[in-house]
Amino acid sequence: MNQLNEHTMRPRDRVLAALAGKRVDRPAAICPTSIATVSLMERVDARFPAAHRDAELMTRLAETAWTEVGFDSIMPVFSVVQESAALGCTVDWGDQANWPTCTGQLATAARDIRIPADVLARPETRCVLDSIRELKRRWGDHVAIIGKTMGPWTLAYHVFGTQNFLLMTIDEPDEVKRSLDVLKELTVLFGQAQIDAGADLLTLPDHATGDLVSADYYREFLQEIHTELCERIPCPLILHICGATEDRMRYIRDTGFDGFHFDSKNDIRRSLEIMQDRCRLVGNINNPQTLYRGSVDQVRQEVRTAIAAGLTLIGPECALPLACPLENLRAIPETIQLDHTSDQTPGTGTG
Repeated sequence: MNQLNEHTMRPRDRVLAALAGKRVDRPAAICPTSIATVSLMERVDARFPAAHRDAELMTRLAETAWTEVGFDSIMPVFSVVQESAALGCTVDWGDQANWPTCTGQLATAARDIRIPADVLARPETRCVLDSIRELKRRWGDHVAIIGKTMGPWTLAYHVFGTQNFLLMTIDEPDEVKRSLDVLKELTVLFGQAQIDAGADLLTLPDHATGDLVSADYYREFLQEIHTELCERIPCPLILHICGATEDRMRYIRDTGFDGFHFDSKNDIRRSLEIMQDRCRLVGNINNPQTLYRGSVDQVRQEVRTAIAAGLTLIGPECALPLACPLENLRAIPETIQLDHTSDQTPGTGTG
C-alpha cells in the first residue's frame, strides 16, 4: 500500500503541492482531522482516553493513518479540547467509544479569560508537541505531518459554554469580539509551537457551522480574525468548519487560508466555483452514511465522484466515527491509487 516508485511523489510533497494548487501526480489522500477509530486503537494498543494525553500512545495511534490506512498525512490530535483543558476548562475525557467534552463554564466575560504562562507545558498541550516531534523524527520529510490549533470561536464555546456564547453573540456582540481577540492569541501560540516541533501544516478548526452560525455572523465576527491568523501563522493552514457552508465560502476564500476542509453537505462543483482556486477544498467523503454505514463500493464511488469534480485533496469530511470500519477507510487511498494506476493523467491542482 505504501510503496513508492520513481514516478510518484513523496506523500508530503504531494500534500503540500496540492494545497498550494500545484501539479500533482495524483490526488492526495489526507485526513486533517482525527483518524482515530476503535479498530485502529486495538491494532496498535493505543486507546482513548489515554491517547489524548500520553505522547507515546498519541504517536502510535496517529501514525496508523500512514502505516495501517495509507493516507499521505499524519495528524496526532484526536480531540477538540486540548487547549481548552490547558486553559482550565473542566473536561470529561470520555472512553474508548466516546469523545472528550468540555463541561461547566470557565468564564462569563472576556476579562475572566487568562492564558496561563505555562499553557504549552501543561499535559494536554505538551503531549501534542512531543508527539509531533516524534512523528517528525520517525517520518521526516516522507509523510505530511499535520498539527491542529483550535480557532477562537471554538475555544469560546468551551470557555463560556456553547449556548451561553451563542446568546452573547446576540446580546453582547462587543464582548464576543473582545473574547475572540483574547482567545486568538492561544490559537497563534499553540500553532507556532507545533510548527517549531515539526508540523508541515496545520488544521485550524473553528466551528462556526452552518447549523448554528449564519454567513453574516461569520463575516462580522470571524472573517477579519481568520485573515489575521493566516497572516500570523507561518505555515499552510486548512480551515475546518462542519455543515453546510457554501453561503460563507466567498468570505473564507478571501481570508488567506490555503485550504478549506468541507462537509459532504456542500456540492463539490459549486464549492470549487466559489473558491475560484484561491483556496483549495479538502474532503468531503461522507462520514455517517458512507464511511460508517456504507460499503467499500459506496466509498469508492464517492471518491471517484470527488476526483471527477476536481478535488486534489480527498478524505473524510470530519473526525471519523469511532466505529468506522477499517476497510472503508482504507478504500479512500486505495481507490485514488487504483484509479491513478489505470489512468496516468496527472492531477492539475485545481481543487
